[in-house]
Amino acid sequence: MSKVLFNVENLRVGYPNSRSAGKSSWAVDDVSFTLQPGERLGLVGESGCGKSTLGRAGMRLLPVSTRIEGRVLFDGQSVFDMTPSQLRRFRGEAVALVFQDPMTRLDPLMTIGEHCLETLQAHQPQMSRRQAKERAMETLAAVKIPASRWSQYPHEFSGGMRQRVAIALALLLNPKLIVADEPTTSLDVTVAAQILQELTRLCNEREMALLLISHDLAVVGEYCDRIAVMYGGKVVETGAVRSIFQQPQHEYTRSLLEAALHIQAISSEPSVATDNGQLTAPILRVTDLRQYYTLERNFIEQLFSKEATVIKAVDDVNLELYPGEILGLVGESGCGKSTLSRTILQLIRPTSGTVEVLGQKLTQMHGQPLRASRRQMQMVFQDPHACLNPLMTVGESIADPLFIHQLASPAEAKVQVMQMLERVGLIPAAEYYERYPADLSGGQQQRVAIARALITRPKLLICDEPVSMLDATVQTQVLELMLELKQEFNLTYLFITHDLWLARFLCDRIAVMNAGRIVEIGPTSEIFTNPQHPYTQTLLQAAPLLAQQH
Repeated sequence: MSKVLFNVENLRVGYPNSRSAGKSSWAVDDVSFTLQPGERLGLVGESGCGKSTLGRAGMRLLPVSTRIEGRVLFDGQSVFDMTPSQLRRFRGEAVALVFQDPMTRLDPLMTIGEHCLETLQAHQPQMSRRQAKERAMETLAAVKIPASRWSQYPHEFSGGMRQRVAIALALLLNPKLIVADEPTTSLDVTVAAQILQELTRLCNEREMALLLISHDLAVVGEYCDRIAVMYGGKVVETGAVRSIFQQPQHEYTRSLLEAALHIQAISSEPSVATDNGQLTAPILRVTDLRQYYTLERNFIEQLFSKEATVIKAVDDVNLELYPGEILGLVGESGCGKSTLSRTILQLIRPTSGTVEVLGQKLTQMHGQPLRASRRQMQMVFQDPHACLNPLMTVGESIADPLFIHQLASPAEAKVQVMQMLERVGLIPAAEYYERYPADLSGGQQQRVAIARALITRPKLLICDEPVSMLDATVQTQVLELMLELKQEFNLTYLFITHDLWLARFLCDRIAVMNAGRIVEIGPTSEIFTNPQHPYTQTLLQAAPLLAQQH
């Protein structure tokens, strides 16, 4: 297969007004690579190294003010010389981009069905509405989205389900190349495996190339033919996956592999004794918790159906979490993990059941008493950028909870914030205090989010996929920081993750959730060595293991 489908030659990309003291001003610096039809190339590297910029530059999706040098050729044609109409056909029909955050791709005012029909009719106007709907239904089914969800809106889907929609939209027009930018970051292992297997199958059947941008070395190792390692805007190493994994030449590649293998290694010591629940009262007790939603029906559906469709997002969940413990909550996208965490915090009120924190029944509390109780429990979200106000400095964001709970004067707050910045490794603190979230890398933003969560000195931290958007080296740094802070601040963690190896590395016990229910719970070692429930067994079989490829 000698034909080159996608050719990047000496590409340099520079952002205007970039603050790069002492560093090269190029976000992408002299990068060259080729992709042949049907070939799968994995692009890996730390947060901020230029991976996403490279993917967007190849599709001319960067701001007009961006400095670009070099060439990008698709099927021999220069992408940078395409007319607006050529570009429109190029994006979608020739190359499709799958973003990390599906909400940047989805219109909140359009149903999922409307998204599909609009995409098809814009590029293939000769297709009838019936034909378009048939094609769309087939594509949605391929990514495991049932026909019953055709008329729903993006906000009614979990993060993982929205990502499936985004991947379906990319596949609708049968492109020759898919640029997938962290496409499975928000997905659990089973769904990620299904989608990547589907993409791999389509690549083989249609000779469709795949540029997979990821920080997950195990995923790249399992689904790609070749790998390119990026560091500081440059591709420092490229080659066949197996040869790179077995004989990495560059120091950075070796550090990436070591960090990933460290997380997948079996932790020798649990952070607390797993039988401590017999000695102390639980810090969190969830009893018979239910969170049911009724789908709104249109007039026709109401005429022909007497029963409304009920989604049981959380269905009779019972949990106990003990002081000093790390309890991992794992399960597939849409199984109810995040809904459960928000219900525990009473951000959404349960249909029935009780939540007790430090002996207080939160489900019976309202107003000021409930707000006061939230001092004792804080949340660290998956996407720190989404939970930090872009108009507030880092210092203001971290201090905000102190003012909400009236815990400090402005002068006292600044002292506490500076101490917390140092504690989470953002040094010099005075410099980070004045920065804005946009000036920080993903790992630094997550450190700010952790500092903000800890500033009120809570007892319970609910962490919802807190490191899933970070590369292996930064993941390791943040996880080790969380373990240090756990000891220092006497914290208890409910750690929600779709990464089973992460759960094994960090957690004392694991609760496995499926379709709103906890199907299995027990000490981490038992869950991994002797899983009882078929669903747990399926999860473990689907998780890619780097050690097997190394």
